[in-house]
Amino acid sequence: MNIYIIFIFVLFALAISDLMVGVANDAVNFLNSALGSRVTPRHIIMIVASFGILLGATFSNGMMEVARKGLFYPQHFLFTEVIILFMAVMFTDVLLLDFFNTFGLPTSTTVSLVFGLLGAAVGIAWIKVSHGATILIDGVAQVAQLGDFINSSKALAIISSILLSVVFSFIFGIAVQWLSRLIFSFNFAKTIKYYGSLWSGAAIAAIAYFIMIKGLEDASFMSEDNYAFLKDNTILIMIAVYLGSASIMQLLNWLFNINPLKIVILTGTFGLALAFAGNDLVNFIGVPLAGLESFRLFQANGGHDLLMTGLQKPVTSETYMLIIAGVIMALTLWLSKKARTVTETELNLSRQDEGSERFGSSIFARILVRRVIRVGTFFSTVIPQPWIAKIKKRFDQTEFNERIRKEKNPPMFDLVRASVNLVVSSVLIAIGTSYKLPLSTTYVTFMVAMSSSLVDGAWGRDSAVYRITGVFSVIGGWFITALAAFAVALGISMFVIWSGFIGVLIMVALAIFAFYRTHITHKRRMTEKQIIADESEGLSSADNLQEKSTESILKIYKQVPSLFTQITEALNNENRKDLKNIIHEIEELNDKIRKQKSNVYKTVLKLQADNYETGNYYIQILDYQRDIANGLSYLIEPIYTHVDNQHKGLLPEQAIELKDLAQSINRLSKLMISIVQEVSFEKIHEVIAKQTAILDYMKMMRKNQIKRIQQKESNTRNSNLFLNMLLEVRKLLAYQVNMLHSYRDLVDNDNRLKK
Repeated sequence: MNIYIIFIFVLFALAISDLMVGVANDAVNFLNSALGSRVTPRHIIMIVASFGILLGATFSNGMMEVARKGLFYPQHFLFTEVIILFMAVMFTDVLLLDFFNTFGLPTSTTVSLVFGLLGAAVGIAWIKVSHGATILIDGVAQVAQLGDFINSSKALAIISSILLSVVFSFIFGIAVQWLSRLIFSFNFAKTIKYYGSLWSGAAIAAIAYFIMIKGLEDASFMSEDNYAFLKDNTILIMIAVYLGSASIMQLLNWLFNINPLKIVILTGTFGLALAFAGNDLVNFIGVPLAGLESFRLFQANGGHDLLMTGLQKPVTSETYMLIIAGVIMALTLWLSKKARTVTETELNLSRQDEGSERFGSSIFARILVRRVIRVGTFFSTVIPQPWIAKIKKRFDQTEFNERIRKEKNPPMFDLVRASVNLVVSSVLIAIGTSYKLPLSTTYVTFMVAMSSSLVDGAWGRDSAVYRITGVFSVIGGWFITALAAFAVALGISMFVIWSGFIGVLIMVALAIFAFYRTHITHKRRMTEKQIIADESEGLSSADNLQEKSTESILKIYKQVPSLFTQITEALNNENRKDLKNIIHEIEELNDKIRKQKSNVYKTVLKLQADNYETGNYYIQILDYQRDIANGLSYLIEPIYTHVDNQHKGLLPEQAIELKDLAQSINRLSKLMISIVQEVSFEKIHEVIAKQTAILDYMKMMRKNQIKRIQQKESNTRNSNLFLNMLLEVRKLLAYQVNMLHSYRDLVDNDNRLKK
């Protein structure tokens, strides 16, 4: 008995963890539209979403049955088996969601729960079947089969609804966004006065109907009589909501010039947060509550093991537990740093402007873009040109782009798209909730956001392949979630069945260790990202262009000699591990410079019209930095391959020459650092002299190597490696000196402009 009390305690401890990592994952669903459009300050958006979560938590009562009897037949499992099944699901859920959150990929808590339950149920059922278990069917004892334990029809319905929600979300998102843009256009300041209140009234009425009316059916505080009244008068209530909200919107617009779309977005944020809590709370606490109910049945039976037939009874969750869960979710929304990480992925894929793309290009994305361009070209020849001209006018973004370009912190998309994202998502999720189908809020909101950004032309020819690759990367992660949840839950359930209480302790220790490791990883990633963001933000301002260029140049001049010294030492010691760490450091340098280079367009835009020389020298500096980073990669890659393949190391004479070369490069770098720090270029002739001396020394090294080849002291691989190193070092020297010249020209030009 005491062991199972500990099991229940572990279940609820995991539930709290699951609530936190789950909200960190799903905050993207109801925050992104409001945050991306910058409809109001962040803290107001968070307050609205928090109230939605708290209220929505009380609406989730009817969804709890999914965890208890939606995917397996509890009457065929003993209490000792069910409690392990539930623990396996919770361990799987927490570990998977925290992993995805760490790397900023939105995944589905619903899919994690569904496939976790299936995996754990299959694992325990397989053990029972392999031991020749029997079950009662219609009062007759029969030899158990695996399919007798799994509610395959319900599981298929849930999985089908999840997959179909992806398709419907994308289609409805395209249709509604296209119609909305056709009505309002991108320059909606005028059209909003005529159609804004009508559209806003319809949006709020839709949210009210599908969430307040449908959601109230299973609310823990709603009596049958009150709900019957609402249901009998649904049409009248909806007409009243539409007329009332449309009238209020119009008055607010006339009297206070308040944009009704802003109210729709805040209402939609509240509604989507409410729908999220009502639909997804089962993913976090449904399993622990089912475990608690199982334990109560176990206690009522005197502590003797029994079949969990009692879990088939109607679900009645205590309201206070739902409220506590809602409070934890709301607090996590405010405090979780990982929630912001996940949010950035969807915003990055749906933003309207250009910039650095997080994802690369894939063959599938390139083929798809080519096909779409050809189809578009075909339809442009079939549809009458006057129609095309009128439609293009409604989708013209020229004025919109000019307007946001002047803003210091522009929105990623406008209010029209944000309102469509929220209304379509909340309506679809609420429909699923009303039919007790645990739709994935992540799938729905993500696909609606992607479809609306597609309609708005955010996926232009310069970004489409990267955005499509990103979308399919996220979708691929969803399938990985399903397979991983099934496999991990199956493995954990079988492991705990075999190991008992010791296995539970091992899994708790593993979960704590995994949390710690992912926390450290996330913190490191965020620190690196913030450094790059700070540099990029600074480099987008013309006022401190010289200052930021100075910082980046000094870092390069300090890093190059240090890396070259480390490379020569690792090569001489044949230290493969050190070389691998150096490769990682060079890759980070290359990635940072690449991201800085991607911001050149925005930087040049902010320069004064007659200040093109500054932009020219700045671009030259970035080009040389990129060449230096690439040169370091070309230098170390053959060295790592040489050591990794266990080829013969350096000769003693080669090691001495490379050590002397590294010391000379270090002295040259110190001289260039002093020039940049003092912003005095009188010693550039000394730099040229030292560069020439190093080149002469390298010429001598090359001649010595030729002698070693002729005397057969050095083999082919050793010679090729040594000569390649000299070639790349010569290039690195040229890039560094040229960068110093460009920096001098940048400073001189700035001084002339100040005069």
